[in-house]
Amino acid sequence: MQLAFFGSSLVSAYWNGAATYYRGIIRALGKKGHETTFFEPDAYDRQKHRDMDDPEWARIVVYPATEDGVFKALEQARSADFIVKASGVGVFDELLESEVVKLKKPGVSVIYWDVDAPATLERLENNPADPLKSLVPRFDLILTYGGGYSVVSAFCALGAAECIPVYNALDPSTHFPENPDPRFAADLTFIGNRLPDREARVEEFFLVPASKLPERTFSLGGSGWDDKSMTPNIRYLGHVYTRDHNVLNSSCLAVLNINRESMAKFGFSPPTRVFEAAGAGACIITDTWPGIEDFLEPGTEVLLANGSEGVIAHLETLAPDTAKEIGRAARERILAHHTYHHRALQVESILGL
Repeated sequence: MQLAFFGSSLVSAYWNGAATYYRGIIRALGKKGHETTFFEPDAYDRQKHRDMDDPEWARIVVYPATEDGVFKALEQARSADFIVKASGVGVFDELLESEVVKLKKPGVSVIYWDVDAPATLERLENNPADPLKSLVPRFDLILTYGGGYSVVSAFCALGAAECIPVYNALDPSTHFPENPDPRFAADLTFIGNRLPDREARVEEFFLVPASKLPERTFSLGGSGWDDKSMTPNIRYLGHVYTRDHNVLNSSCLAVLNINRESMAKFGFSPPTRVFEAAGAGACIITDTWPGIEDFLEPGTEVLLANGSEGVIAHLETLAPDTAKEIGRAARERILAHHTYHHRALQVESILGL
């Protein structure tokens, strides 16, 4: 299979939460003999913040973030068997959406692969005139990195020929346990960029517990939090490169997962951070959302919290040995059922390969 993939970036996770997902899926497909060309725009300083070289398992084409650059990239992609437009490329998304569907012909299928379905569906809900609405039925297939029934039904209501979730997963070759590092020692660690539909939930699930547990230590990673008011027991790490995620997840008592407002609304999709943390054998505390039990068993493989009081209760009672056992159980469950090898098999089945 020849796959042409238009996404935000494969080689840089800078302001690009989808990077881990792209890498996991495409690497796993590469191991099965499929060839991917990943087209990414030179935008948002991502090329200056690369955290990997061009990989052996994908060809990278970095095109200028101009209209002319887009059309030249599209011309290179037209000979692929499957042409993918991912959501959230960040520049010329509408142009790419309208032009990719024009490349559809016998022997060439076009796919819209949504890596943030809640954001896309809110975008369409808030703007009835959004051009993507009329384009959804023209794609051969809609794939999403999550969302469950609510997302599938929403895309089908827009006329999608078919919508299938391909959930996040673990790449055990890149996310695994490491020896703890004092740089990242903390009772609770959270990584996430500062976004409008995330901030209030970060305050509730992270900043409030930190203010009420002054004897505990907290670490906050991600871009954009520099001017946020924080208590002295919070260490702000700034952008954490993916090369440091394993040791960070291995160095704290627990890792916190917080879904954004839009994801909490639509639900049913663990973000990549959950699988990264589970791969490192970390004890995960997460906000509660429908469908979590399909990935991890509450109480034994993951700890659930409905708000700040739930996070506080876990931190007040969580012993290091218990945290290690929960992390070990989570890693075993994910390795058995939720790796990108499993997802690549699913993609092959969906595409009839």
